[in-house]
Amino acid sequence: MTKVFVSGCFDVLHSGHIRFFEEASQYGDLYVSIGSDKTVEELKHRKTLYNEQERLYMVSAIRFVHTAFIAQGSGKLDFMSELKALHPDVFFVNSDGDSAEKRAAVEGLGIRYVVSNRIPKDLLPVRSTTAIRNILQK
Repeated sequence: MTKVFVSGCFDVLHSGHIRFFEEASQYGDLYVSIGSDKTVEELKHRKTLYNEQERLYMVSAIRFVHTAFIAQGSGKLDFMSELKALHPDVFFVNSDGDSAEKRAAVEGLGIRYVVSNRIPKDLLPVRSTTAIRNILQK
């Protein structure tokens, strides 16, 4: 079976994440790399709402996810050791997570790099963690 790899923090789990997993899983078995609490703090400059074990539990429970794990690295490419070990066929990323650095690292390993169009499911609203956090801070 084709292996598909995604990475992210998935701290404020929402319908946009579920749609992202659903879309990625259309390419094959979905493996989700979750940023550790330390990585999220480094990248986002804030503590997580849910700790890494709770985020792992929630993401693992989603039917589109074959396997989820906490990335052992740090920084924007915290998933590299897991990516090299798993060597998936596809690396799937949202447009806001797309970067030249990430693309070069992934394609350098001979892995197909696919950028999502980020289209909500049916008539659901567009969701992002940033937008949700902004609403909650008002």
